[in-house]
Amino acid sequence: MDADAASNLAAINERIARAHARFGAPPERVELVAVSKTFDAEAIEPFLAAGQRVFGENRVQEAKDKWPAFRELYPDVTLHLIGPLQTNKAREAVALFDVIETVDRDKLAGVLAAEMARAGRTLPCFVQVNIGLEDQKAGIAPAEAVEFVQRCRSVHGLNIVGLMCIPPDGVPPGPYFAHLATLGRDAGVGSLSMGMSGDFEIGIAMGATHVRVGSALFGHRPPLI
Repeated sequence: MDADAASNLAAINERIARAHARFGAPPERVELVAVSKTFDAEAIEPFLAAGQRVFGENRVQEAKDKWPAFRELYPDVTLHLIGPLQTNKAREAVALFDVIETVDRDKLAGVLAAEMARAGRTLPCFVQVNIGLEDQKAGIAPAEAVEFVQRCRSVHGLNIVGLMCIPPDGVPPGPYFAHLATLGRDAGVGSLSMGMSGDFEIGIAMGATHVRVGSALFGHRPPLI
């Protein structure tokens, strides 16, 4: 497993580097967020041993079960929350994560700001945009995104550094990524989290600063219990 993890990680990093060089994307570098949701410690550790330090988790409780022990061994890990966040989990999220990618409503923004103040932490945050206006997906509507970013900053005092999206399945993602990039410029943010295992090179072509890659690194995801 260690050899497979190192090989997969090297291959994805090489693809990221090639895409970045080919498309001349604006960011100086593209951050690989290894999406370790649903994978256990045994599956994650080889990637840590191979040098990966940025990981993404969807659920607060799952991350709470896995990552404190890893942080003792790898204190330079950066953990992104990339799944929907309930306000009653905000305190735990602020304590555990280093980046919140899924701010999508005023109530959550206010609660996060209060919990960060209480904990003495200022976490970088992304606003999640429901770029395809899909009922089943979280995120602020694209037409409201720029104003919401401004409100998160001026009213709630959050450090909004970027936008995040998940494009609709089964259609070319490029136009959706391009739309997010335009919204990012209008909102004055420097980071764009867009692109996953099947389309991260397209995300990079459109200016992604962060790509969230899971199955291309870890393989097929275990079934949820």
